[in-house]
Amino acid sequence: MTSAVISGTGLFVPPHTVSNEELVASYNAYVDNYNQQHAQAIEAGEVEALAHSSCAFIEKASGIKSRYVMYKEGVVDPEILKPVFAKRPFDQVPETVEMAEQAAREALAQAGREGHEVDLVICAASNMQRPYPAIAVELQHVLGAGGYAYDMNVACSSATFAIANAQSAIDSGMAKVVLVVNPEFASPQLNYKSRDSHFIFGDVCTALVIEAQAGCNPKNAFKILGCAMQTKYSTNIHCQVSYTDHCFSGLSEENSYFVQEGRKVFKELLPIASSHMLEHLEKMNIKPSELKRLWLHQANLNMNLFAARKVLNVEEVDLDVAPLVLDEFGNTASAGSIIALHRNKADFVPGERGLLCSFGAGYSVGSIGLEKL
Repeated sequence: MTSAVISGTGLFVPPHTVSNEELVASYNAYVDNYNQQHAQAIEAGEVEALAHSSCAFIEKASGIKSRYVMYKEGVVDPEILKPVFAKRPFDQVPETVEMAEQAAREALAQAGREGHEVDLVICAASNMQRPYPAIAVELQHVLGAGGYAYDMNVACSSATFAIANAQSAIDSGMAKVVLVVNPEFASPQLNYKSRDSHFIFGDVCTALVIEAQAGCNPKNAFKILGCAMQTKYSTNIHCQVSYTDHCFSGLSEENSYFVQEGRKVFKELLPIASSHMLEHLEKMNIKPSELKRLWLHQANLNMNLFAARKVLNVEEVDLDVAPLVLDEFGNTASAGSIIALHRNKADFVPGERGLLCSFGAGYSVGSIGLEKL
């Protein structure tokens, strides 16, 4: 069996930031307008009044303080409350390819590789801007890569599942150098009129180069010790948008948005994720105390602290061991754990180990054991 490594990581950060203060101000202005317009119906009990949001509520619920977005115009306008941008013509690369190219070039540079050396490109993300041709195939063309390419979606676990696919391709001889990209252009999916979810997502893209250990540049490389994946059907996180929607009448605008039953997700998914990580560590013959770091999915502060406590068997979580990036980036779906890895790996010395883990809609959980070369 070939020993596969992650030899480089990359990160694209969008040009605009939106703070909690900006989101709350625009949302509360929308609420005031809505309640005023429906005052009589609210007084008659026919319509429920909307409640204000606050920065304190957002930070307590999620730990998020800010997020990056590709387009800010409209997001903070109470009359619009969605990103405003022009649809790009077909002869111009879409936003996700632009994002992925920049993240990919950093990952390739870290690995000491050129685009033409890549023979498999996997675009793994929670949303794709089009069904076909695959975003991955267009990125393959832009980078001058060879071999083959495909898109895949396992929601927030897309990146870890893609790493497992990349390792399998290397082990089987189907590929030698694999590029995994996670372009999360998530801001257009949010319902900015929803107090419970308008603050959740940000835009970002991460990238990883995965290749055989033999011949890799060991400077930034982490050996993949093992991959584990698990899914269990649940609709508590869902998006119902479909290419069939134009065939139906009377669909509400909310049909295209991210929908989550947060309390149910916390109660049901976290025990699955924690047990999954502990079982995977046991299978790899690694004690939790031997881990230098947990690079966890960055969805929610409380979820991360819960999972880290369970896995590490500690009362207080050291944020150096389980670092957070969601306060700056928000929830970036599949890219979150990869951002944590990208920003918190430079201090590893050979032989030190960490566990990368994602969990989300599906339910899905993916974990990758890593050891610094």
